[in-house]
Amino acid sequence: MKVLIIGLGSIACKHIQALKELDTSVELLALRSSIDATIFDGIKNIFHFEDIQAEKPDFIIISNPTSLHFETLKNVSSLGIPLFIEKPLFDEVNNEKNALVKEISILGIPTYVACNLRFLDALKEIKRIITQERVNEVNIYCGSYLPNWRPGVDYKTVYSANKEMGGGVHIDLIHELDYVYWIFGKPQETHSVFKNNSSLNIFAYDYANYLWEYDNFCASIVLNYYRRDAKRELEIVCESGTYIVNLLKNTIVYNGQLIFESLQQIKDTYKEQLAFFIHSVINQKETFNSIEEAYNVLNLCITE
Repeated sequence: MKVLIIGLGSIACKHIQALKELDTSVELLALRSSIDATIFDGIKNIFHFEDIQAEKPDFIIISNPTSLHFETLKNVSSLGIPLFIEKPLFDEVNNEKNALVKEISILGIPTYVACNLRFLDALKEIKRIITQERVNEVNIYCGSYLPNWRPGVDYKTVYSANKEMGGGVHIDLIHELDYVYWIFGKPQETHSVFKNNSSLNIFAYDYANYLWEYDNFCASIVLNYYRRDAKRELEIVCESGTYIVNLLKNTIVYNGQLIFESLQQIKDTYKEQLAFFIHSVINQKETFNSIEEAYNVLNLCITE
């Protein structure tokens, strides 16, 4: 298996580790922007889009900054190579981006936009359980402290803190909205509030609050960058009782009693999603969160 990576940041390192666990003989290539770029052991550098076709990779991982995804996709879409795209798909929605999404879909290129929480055991289990329940209310909360995300790095310099780089809690934490879409489907109406006036003092949004309306219930989704004691939970209030999914602990509590727990950690989901992509998406056996679906979710996330 030969894989080309575009963007060798921290998230790419997670994908590389997962690839090596799936295939110890994997050949890794990286498209670099400068001949002076760092050389990593076991990764061959190439420097021009024109070189990609000659290398014949089995698929491409796009993990460069979100603000560069559009130009990158424009450059590689004509090659017809399967695409594994790190979330979020873009930093904005517009006619030009919508046209590119439709073009890639018409070309029939297998695509998948990373949504690794769909592979978290507790979320898979609650999705199964909830089909038998009458839902009255859904509450999602995801808050953590941005300065702790990358130790030793000034948090104000990373893309998460900078709107022009495609940052902001509303798209950086798109996972929460993605799994709500995955479990409950597309909402009928959406309302949102975005702010960036916390003590973090960054230019990108550090707070987002959504209300998604469904037929019989509403889903409230709160995201922030400034909570020091991290919390990541899904609460589903049903006619029979209340389910609380703790994503950090990978557990489900029902009416105060633990009914499900898994030793799987969130980092394990990176390997599982790549295995799904390699065995199912590329071979067109099964897919979800294609480029079209991811664009629809993104549109819901950034609409004010």
